[in-house]
Amino acid sequence: MSDIEPKTVQDMTAMVQTLLQQMQDKFQTMSDQIIGRIDEMSGRIDDLEKNIADLMTQAGVEEVEGEKVAK
Repeated sequence: MSDIEPKTVQDMTAMVQTLLQQMQDKFQTMSDQIIGRIDEMSGRIDDLEKNIADLMTQAGVEEVEGEKVAK
């Protein structure tokens, strides 16, 4: 165990509450990072879709009802 061993039920309760709070904080931090990365990927995907549409327009290709048709 650790150097400090709980002497009473209150000490044990306080240690468990502290541990649970630390775990919750770590999970919240990880969750925030994951959501941030998903938002960043979403923005990149939107940029890629726009660039592809621009390239298709420049190449004279347009999408008609899900099929690509050359002009």
